[in-house]
Amino acid sequence: MTELNSVVLAGGGTGGHIYPLLAFADCLRRHDPNIRITCLGTEKGLEGDLIPAAGYDLRMIPAHQLPRSVNKDLLLTAPRMLKAMKATRRILDEVRADAVVGFGGYVSVPAYLAAWRRKTPGVIFEFNDPPGMANKLGLKVIDNLALGFPHLPQVDPILADGTVTGVPLRPAISQLDRDAMRARAREHFGLDPNATTVFVYGGSQGALSINKALTGGAPALAANGIQVLHIIGARRDEPIDVPANLPMPYVTLPYLKEMELGYAAADLVVGRGGSMTVAEVTALGLPTVFVPMPWGNKEQYRTAGPVVAAGGAVFCDDEKLTPNWVAEELVPLLIDRAKMQQMAQASAGFGRRDGDEALRRFTLKAINE
Repeated sequence: MTELNSVVLAGGGTGGHIYPLLAFADCLRRHDPNIRITCLGTEKGLEGDLIPAAGYDLRMIPAHQLPRSVNKDLLLTAPRMLKAMKATRRILDEVRADAVVGFGGYVSVPAYLAAWRRKTPGVIFEFNDPPGMANKLGLKVIDNLALGFPHLPQVDPILADGTVTGVPLRPAISQLDRDAMRARAREHFGLDPNATTVFVYGGSQGALSINKALTGGAPALAANGIQVLHIIGARRDEPIDVPANLPMPYVTLPYLKEMELGYAAADLVVGRGGSMTVAEVTALGLPTVFVPMPWGNKEQYRTAGPVVAAGGAVFCDDEKLTPNWVAEELVPLLIDRAKMQQMAQASAGFGRRDGDEALRRFTLKAINE
């Protein structure tokens, strides 16, 4: 069997592309500390901050956003893509790549094309519903498709032949024992080790609607013995006022790097419905209130929908999330222990923790076919 000695990983722009890439890179390195891992990115995405900090080689290539309408940028797409593909091909040659694995984002398209032209085995990982444009283009030249969630083969004919591997997650999350860590995590944040706990977050930048509703509903939560750990986001122009003299802790933080501690402390999560959030809460069997972003093409409803349908979560539309909703809907849910247990079991039944290992096995199979 051919082994992986050098692999190129492509994915950038947002954390949704980068975090599973990093989790997969960590998995490859656990199996072979000497493997050469080269990551591709662009100057505009988060990869410049996240990938080198994780200890991986990052090469920048001149990838550009793909135009979605007929305009001047459309005329420039072909020469730009050719330039990016040639730059990527030089990197593949330099590192003697055995495989290219793409996680989406505009940087992935020239990686897929370079792998195809070089006859290097390629793998596409997709966990969004609907699938991203970059990966849809890549599937025209790459046959090996790994999928993050079990419902994805049914949502688009282009995904029908994909193999469900699950989503690569950091070991700190995929191997988390919430029962063993719960009291320690709560004490870490200054919370009551024995009180029902809600973990609230709206992404790294926060979500003003979530922040206002939960802080506004804090008195109702506290009156029912419920405490809150709330990641309010890094925005500086949106002050959050937590009511004073609450009988239960309400802890706010601008950002939390060790998300596993937040999950360990939680009995229930309130957050958006992005693919990484869905993957993490279901891997850990956490009941969740999904508050999908109210704009775009409703992709967060589609991504989180199967978890809600399975009984592991509930939806609350962004415009309906108010302090009154917290008091009238969230509090009764949190104090219904039987319902919470049912949701936890349903969530765990949808999620999986071995996405990194499954994607590695899938990649090895691809390069040996």
